[in-house]
Amino acid sequence: MGFVDAPNRVPEHQKMYQQAYKQHTRLWKINPRGAKLLIPYQIALWGTFSATLYMCGRKALGYNTWFGKN
Repeated sequence: MGFVDAPNRVPEHQKMYQQAYKQHTRLWKINPRGAKLLIPYQIALWGTFSATLYMCGRKALGYNTWFGKN
């Protein structure tokens, strides 16, 4: 049973996080997986923001669809 006999890595991670925090590193940049998790989030965030602005402009011009005149 690997889960039961697994070594406790909490003190190692705690030292790593505390050391990075003292250097004023952002929390989401400390973990190596942070950048990989932020890429899809940034794409979704800025994609929906730009789509909203695009449709606001089209709606202001009187168009009710994404493309075309109808």
